[in-house]
Amino acid sequence: MAHNGTTQNGVAEEIPALPFPEPAKVQDIRHTKIFINNEWLTSSSGRTFPTFNPATCVKICDVEEGDKEDVDNAVKAAKAAGQRGSPWRRMDVSSRGKLLHMLADLVERDRVLLATLETLDTGKPFLQSFFIDLDGSIKTLRYYAGWTDKIQGKTMHVDESFVCLTKHEPVGVCGAIIPWNFPLLMFMWKIAPALSCGNTIVIKPAEQTPLTALHVGSLIKEAGFPPGVVNIIPGFGPTAGAAIASHMDIDKVAFTGSTEVGQLIKEAAAKSNLKRVTLELGGKNPCIVFADCDLQMAVEETQRGAFYNQGQCCTAASRVFVEETIYDEFVRRSVENAKKIVMGDPLDPQTSHGPQIDQQQFDKIMDLIESGKNEGARLEYGGAAVGEKSLFIQPTIFSEVKDHMRIAKEEIFGPVQCILSFKSQRKAVQRANSTQYGLVSAVFTTSMDKALSVSAALDTGTVWINCYNNLHVQIPFGGCKMSGNGRELGEYALAEYTEVKAMIIKLSETL
Repeated sequence: MAHNGTTQNGVAEEIPALPFPEPAKVQDIRHTKIFINNEWLTSSSGRTFPTFNPATCVKICDVEEGDKEDVDNAVKAAKAAGQRGSPWRRMDVSSRGKLLHMLADLVERDRVLLATLETLDTGKPFLQSFFIDLDGSIKTLRYYAGWTDKIQGKTMHVDESFVCLTKHEPVGVCGAIIPWNFPLLMFMWKIAPALSCGNTIVIKPAEQTPLTALHVGSLIKEAGFPPGVVNIIPGFGPTAGAAIASHMDIDKVAFTGSTEVGQLIKEAAAKSNLKRVTLELGGKNPCIVFADCDLQMAVEETQRGAFYNQGQCCTAASRVFVEETIYDEFVRRSVENAKKIVMGDPLDPQTSHGPQIDQQQFDKIMDLIESGKNEGARLEYGGAAVGEKSLFIQPTIFSEVKDHMRIAKEEIFGPVQCILSFKSQRKAVQRANSTQYGLVSAVFTTSMDKALSVSAALDTGTVWINCYNNLHVQIPFGGCKMSGNGRELGEYALAEYTEVKAMIIKLSETL
């Protein structure tokens, strides 16, 4: 993937050569409390919850469990911080940019520690955390720091009696609910454009992976953001998350996660105060590989798309349609390529494949793998758990996959590559679009005419041509259909965090 040097904001071309950075030696987790008004607080209920290392299944620490009352307190703080006359609202827009740059500097300073925390909490390989997630996070902050003094309205000519103009104003208090697969990166995707536009924010990290978000809370305070501008509430979806989605004083909510939860959030937003909603949800993403492609490159790109982050990506390349004349060779090379993947301790620099996030996700993936076997797909590689009491699953490749099979229809969110064959271009596009999702897709061909015509016909928010997972902070990202609505990243994201106000001035005299 790419994450401007990251694989979710623009993937680094490749992880650089030795010497590699070494993980930090983490003895104690410093930040485990709720962050409101630049203060660290215990939960109103007095409850805590554990967070675990997926690679060892050992508890890392206990974290304060935020609930509705804590969300209420955070919203009050955010609303006060965003009031007219507050230090945040009076601040020169260029100074907002300086604060975002300062935060980026502090994230850069703590890069090794944050990458280590991310790996401990998610199980993703440390080098991916360091070179992809951290690089993308820093670039996202710097990109939106540059936008703070460039958010402008327009003037419109009506006639000589009026002067008409527009202003782009902050939406107000924004709520954000982020997932466990890219905790730090998604945190930055939410706060950077929101703060660039002058909003305040209440953000809930996933209960599985709260540690990097909380550490960034300490950096937000250190950078000099006024109290209440950013508030971080660790907790669970049905409690803290639901309170954000339905809160009457939250003006906009942004969510990245499953389609099912996205529907609940949109319903809660509608039933409360009709708050704005931006959703980045699931995908069942098709790749169409034509016979005239660079075959080895297509094999490598689609497989990275399928197995990156142990397949725990909304952008996972989970349906690969390969033209019949090269199908057998594509499958053979895919198996050979998968054999090079190194599973093991995520803190080991040689490791490229870690564990799944938790037992629930592990069980879901194994159930879908079994369904693939039972429904007649051919298991070419992997397909088994590693060890008796671990969350590791082998990279898995199925061939002879048919459109009706569960593995071809359901979002697996695990390391499973499904390879299907096709004869005609028209039929391939039709099958690729035959899904409730519309997040991303890819086309592999040396024909520019074919690439452009097929990409125009694919019903997805992003189409990659001869590449995969190339996400950059300058480029908008989001889906259609059941993959969500709205856009993150790029200039397009600013529209999600501003309200347009029209101002019409009648002139008293005309010449």
